[in-house]
Amino acid sequence: MEQKSEKIELPENTSASYKDKTLRIKGPKGEPSKRISGPGISIRAQENSIILEYSIAKKKTKKLAGSIRAHINNLLKGASKGFTYKMKICSGHFPMTVSVSGNELTVKNFFGEKFPRKIKVSPQVKIKIEGQEITIESAEKEAASQCAASIEQLTKRTKFDRRIFMDGIFITSKDK
Repeated sequence: MEQKSEKIELPENTSASYKDKTLRIKGPKGEPSKRISGPGISIRAQENSIILEYSIAKKKTKKLAGSIRAHINNLLKGASKGFTYKMKICSGHFPMTVSVSGNELTVKNFFGEKFPRKIKVSPQVKIKIEGQEITIESAEKEAASQCAASIEQLTKRTKFDRRIFMDGIFITSKDK
């Protein structure tokens, strides 16, 4: 079988380690990690690069290698630059209050409800609320995107006309 080897260069001020099928990248924005493995695929971390080796005989192995390469690129971007999601608080009918305390986000007075809506926030995520803007930052793409999606789902209302009842918290921009 023919083997293919890819070398993924590490950005400045980052280092990588691969142990027990877990790839860890240390960088200025954090230390994201992900469990990565696959049949017929081997990963090695060197001083300034990550080596990905796989067999190109099977189409399934090539597709899996592409997915692993994308995960590695996300880890590298998260460690060096981080991921940022921006959200907007829209309250047209009732003034809603959004606050963060510890690892819990609370939305009070959503559509005049008496009880606040709450969600747990991952410890890898930092949330800043400035007026009507919410900024979500994390070194891990999955954690930042899941947090933004959970906040958006928290204020989702069904059986209401979206053109009239535009209240809620919505994602306005995200990292790709």
